[in-house]
Amino acid sequence: MTVMAQDGNAGIEKANEQVRGYFKSGTNLMYAIGALTGLIGAVKVYQKWNGGDQDTSKVAAAWFGSCIFLVVVATIIQSFFGIA
Repeated sequence: MTVMAQDGNAGIEKANEQVRGYFKSGTNLMYAIGALTGLIGAVKVYQKWNGGDQDTSKVAAAWFGSCIFLVVVATIIQSFFGIA
C-alpha cells in the first residue's frame, strides 16, 4: 500500500496567498456596504434634524464615528497583517 501526502508547509503557504488575495476584494465590499449604510444613516440624521428631535447630535455622532471606524479598521488590519 502506497500513501502519498502533500507538504504541509506548501499547503499553508497556498492558503496564505489565497487569503491575502481576497483582502482587496473584501475591503472593497466592506467599503460598499459602509457607503450604503452611511447614506441610510445620513438620511436618518437629516430626518431627525428636520423633525426637531432632541437627540439629533447623539445620532449624528454615532453615525460619524461608525464611518471613521470602518476606514480605520481596514487600515489597521492591512498594516497588522502586512497586506499590500
